[in-house]
Amino acid sequence: MLDLVIDARPAAISAGFNVRRILPYRLRRMLGPFIFMDHAGPVNATPSEMHNLDVLPHPHIGLSTVSYLFGGQVTHRDSLGVEQIIRPGEVNWMTAGSGIAHSERFEDPAALAGGALEMIQTWVALPEAAEESAPAFTNYQPQELPIFTEPGVWMRLIAGDAFGLRNDVKTHSPLFYLHVVLQPGARFGLPRGYPERGAYVAKGSVEVGGQRYTAGQLLVFTAGQDPVLVAHEASTLMLLGGEPLGERFIWWNFVSSRRERIEQAKADWKAGRIALPPNDNAEFVPLPEDKSRPAGSPPPQALS
Repeated sequence: MLDLVIDARPAAISAGFNVRRILPYRLRRMLGPFIFMDHAGPVNATPSEMHNLDVLPHPHIGLSTVSYLFGGQVTHRDSLGVEQIIRPGEVNWMTAGSGIAHSERFEDPAALAGGALEMIQTWVALPEAAEESAPAFTNYQPQELPIFTEPGVWMRLIAGDAFGLRNDVKTHSPLFYLHVVLQPGARFGLPRGYPERGAYVAKGSVEVGGQRYTAGQLLVFTAGQDPVLVAHEASTLMLLGGEPLGERFIWWNFVSSRRERIEQAKADWKAGRIALPPNDNAEFVPLPEDKSRPAGSPPPQALS
């Protein structure tokens, strides 16, 4: 029933911002079109420490970033001129396509008080036909995202199609992405009709097939099975998956079906051919130059 259990590993995305990295993993590079997943927080920082959390302007190609907050807020600025304060329950979908740069700033001290800041960020690889599409950013408000409830279960559809729910979040390939909250003893299944499916335990613990799994674990399920997840305690899950897209190369913040396109993106960022956000262009993340890594081993990615 379970193909694999992935334990989140610690990773640093800025001088003072550590996260739990779930994807990519050496035994599982992608889950459906999802090629990257980070769990940040809860973060508790003083106002003097806030600047250390900032993720400076950095580039992307060939993917969509999906930012989803449980608490706190983040200010997004990108090379399209978009400036958006990201708040809990919203979906912020940025399609990099042929190339975009953006930053994430933590500018409101109240958003960090008491460990309030907590977010999940995923990257969704684009189909080959959309890899060079025009960059775009869209913010979707909570009221645009359908919610389902029954005793012991609360669920929000972040993107895609699942359990008969749909929304207007623009995706490029068949997928599902759900935020699920279960009360102790509640039982929950996975959407059917997708060959690759997984459940990330963000908080609490669940039982599957008599085995208990805890926070920080991604459960990857066998195709064609219909597992039942039973909450041992109040638990928060992120369910995700979809149709696989085929092999993708990933290096730093770049994703592509073509290795040579990654090399071009590296050269473009180094030469300044990917524009910086017009309202956040005084500093940026330089292209990593880590010669100690084995050939083909990607350096750590930024949060988004």
